[in-house]
Amino acid sequence: MILGNLATSVGNVVGDITGLNKPSKNTITGSVVIVKKNVLDFTAVHSTVADSLFELLGNQVSLQLVSAENPDPANDNGGKLGKLATLEYWNLTYTPLLAGDDSLYKVSFEWDEEFGIPGAIILRNNHTAEFFLKTITLENVPGEGRIHFVCNSWVYPGRRYKKPRIFFSNKTYLPHETPAALRKYREEELQVLRGDGTGQLKTGDRVYDYALYNDLGDPDNGADLARPVLGGSAQYPYPRRGRTSRPPSKTDPKTESRLFLPNILNIYVPRDEQFAHLKLSDFIAYNLKGLVNQIIPLLEAFVNYTPNEFDSFKDVDNLFFSGLPLPTDLINQVANNIPLEMMGEFFRSDGQQLLKFPVPKLIEDRSNPFAWRTDEEFGREMLAGLNPLLIQLLKEFPPVSNLDPRVYVNQNSSITKQDIEYNLDGLTVEEALSSKRLFILDHHDTIMPYLQTINEYTEAKTYASRTILFLRGDGTLKPVAIELSLPKMEEDKIGCVNKVYTPAEHGVEGWIWMLAKAFVNVNDSGHHQLVSHWLNTHAVLEPFVIATNRQLSVVHPIYKLLHPHFRDTMTINALARELLINANGIIERTFCPGKYSLEMSSVIYKSWNFMDQALPNDLKKRGIADGDIKSLDDLDRLLIKDYPYAVDGLKIWFAIENWVRDYCSFYYKTDEMVQRDPELQAWWKELREVGHGDKKDEPWWPKMQNLEDLIQSCTIIIWIASALHAAVNYGQYAFGGYFPNRPTLSRRFMPEKGTPEYAELEKNPEKVFFRTMSSQLQSLTVITVVETLSNHASDEVYLGQRTPNWTTDAVPLQASDAFNRRLAEIEGEILKMNIDKKLKNRIGPVNVPYNLLHPTGEIGISGKGIPNSISI
Repeated sequence: MILGNLATSVGNVVGDITGLNKPSKNTITGSVVIVKKNVLDFTAVHSTVADSLFELLGNQVSLQLVSAENPDPANDNGGKLGKLATLEYWNLTYTPLLAGDDSLYKVSFEWDEEFGIPGAIILRNNHTAEFFLKTITLENVPGEGRIHFVCNSWVYPGRRYKKPRIFFSNKTYLPHETPAALRKYREEELQVLRGDGTGQLKTGDRVYDYALYNDLGDPDNGADLARPVLGGSAQYPYPRRGRTSRPPSKTDPKTESRLFLPNILNIYVPRDEQFAHLKLSDFIAYNLKGLVNQIIPLLEAFVNYTPNEFDSFKDVDNLFFSGLPLPTDLINQVANNIPLEMMGEFFRSDGQQLLKFPVPKLIEDRSNPFAWRTDEEFGREMLAGLNPLLIQLLKEFPPVSNLDPRVYVNQNSSITKQDIEYNLDGLTVEEALSSKRLFILDHHDTIMPYLQTINEYTEAKTYASRTILFLRGDGTLKPVAIELSLPKMEEDKIGCVNKVYTPAEHGVEGWIWMLAKAFVNVNDSGHHQLVSHWLNTHAVLEPFVIATNRQLSVVHPIYKLLHPHFRDTMTINALARELLINANGIIERTFCPGKYSLEMSSVIYKSWNFMDQALPNDLKKRGIADGDIKSLDDLDRLLIKDYPYAVDGLKIWFAIENWVRDYCSFYYKTDEMVQRDPELQAWWKELREVGHGDKKDEPWWPKMQNLEDLIQSCTIIIWIASALHAAVNYGQYAFGGYFPNRPTLSRRFMPEKGTPEYAELEKNPEKVFFRTMSSQLQSLTVITVVETLSNHASDEVYLGQRTPNWTTDAVPLQASDAFNRRLAEIEGEILKMNIDKKLKNRIGPVNVPYNLLHPTGEIGISGKGIPNSISI
């Protein structure tokens, strides 16, 4: 039997070569592009051999055309089915050894006029191993010509599926426009993706479903690792995450059990949301580096004068300009505790030294190695740094608190006119306020409710803070006062004790001022990582990923618009829950809120507003825009003209909005079409009531009853996934890799006069700085984390880039081309602004150009580029 089939296969090849097997006029030929499971993987080698044997036995990859024109009553009025066809010459087609390389196969379908034009293809994988199906292309289809099927999906053996896989052509249909012959398949595919909400989800499954954040704690390993469930309650509201279906923990049935290395890579996310091999390879390499680098302080303790501590800025500089060797026996020790997939990264051809840190851009310019310490750079980074989202116009002096007066008392600022007026370039406080030149970075009300708990129950010793800044005539921000506050009980309410610090350059007072700025940056680093980055991009977007896949068909125009902006997001979020934001994870061990980090982000989510995520709305709310910004003609309404994040961001925002407007207006000619689209309405209803269910009753949600609601909502979604995330993520190594610039934790309070700590500050200020801020272990961990997060992957897809043949509609294709031309123009405008010496905030004292919103980027830690999606 085997020899007979083999002889038949060889005969077919010979016939094809000699031309004896020419297709008849009733045959449609096609090509299928597949990426096989990496054959360098040991398990894949076995599956490859098995698949070859299955081919010989007749268990092949089969395809079946589905008519888009002619329903078949015998098929529940689904499209008429063609005869089965199989991929040709599977065993004789060259399989590349390198992961990610394509294999091209031919297929021939019988066809007649009664069948009509194909609109979908049913595919069955009768092999033992999965493969990644990229595209199917039909040639010379009568009446249609070439038809493209853009698949980009993992296809597992058929026994894994209740229904065979179906792939639609690249035509786009609103639900009511769907050919009658395809409606059954459109609806059935969505039912498969929704699942039924029960059962265990396994690798290879395709179900999208919701769950609460009940997987952060690990109570089975100690009560101190228990964490509250986030989401589903008024006390701890939160967006939903993807369901993983892991069983509950033994100790607390409300908490989901956890995975640990080496099973870290097996956490469930829908299969097509998982990293492609190149992306996985990059993530593994940098993640491995993070794991290994946590051991560095143990080595340093043997050779450093003060165990487990840095003593000077020179010690820190050596991490970047010298590097640290890693003993072979330590590598072997680590190798026994990490996944096999990660071990393979030791043998990457680039030969990267695991313990040699790249020089952060902040300190690359050695002509002024201490530029990062200047007040000008401190203020500039609020406009063009890692967290340029919080600076606000100061509308009232002294600043006031909005904390609940039933719980808090005397929380207003103690900063006086005398503290700042001498530093306002000749203006009085009243004049500076009325001319809108006073601004504030306010970390008081967000920190104060947790401050006593943090200081008592974690190793952190920190303050709530307010920073007042003055807008100078040259467009730069000058810090004029910093207020650090501690809680103090006043009868049955929480009051506070404030202390105000003002600028100083020399002696011990200069070091006190530097420490005050460092305490501010501790707060800002925590808010950045937990709120600006994690909550406001990663967490809030995941429900959109889930709802889009559950409620919008792949042929729906809004699915096609949004889908590129969801790539890899569910996977990176799942890994973050395992490695970064979990109980005793990297964030809790290295950032100031400690074990209360995610709980604090839940409290801040209470004030999250979807519409405020639109950049023009955000700038107006913060008082940075003096009125509405409806187009780039309104840029002069920015109070801070040289605000790189705002200026570049608005250019990107309106480019996205114009693209979305042109796209959506093509498919929805009237508001009534929006209202009557059942998939669109189900999508928006599920987003509000389930995905962001804890905020379902908020009045600001768009009603999705008109075209403008749809345009604004889609623009916000794309903005969050692309530009907003790029702005807060890819500069982490440039500004935070040199951790003295942005310490993430403080371990001592400010030295006070008359204390031993103050005397020590007078004698050895650098040593006191490093004893006050993060420890060596914490700092090295942060370096490795932000290096990982700041990397652009080798397979990065940037804003505007799309898969070829993603639609057949000419107007959307033209609009996409126009969008990309506008992005190219913006790149030129950014480069021009960065060399304009009048725009001092573009580069600053550290000589680091603002490129975070430059649309295209480069591999590695380039600090440049806007990926389409939240992919790291």
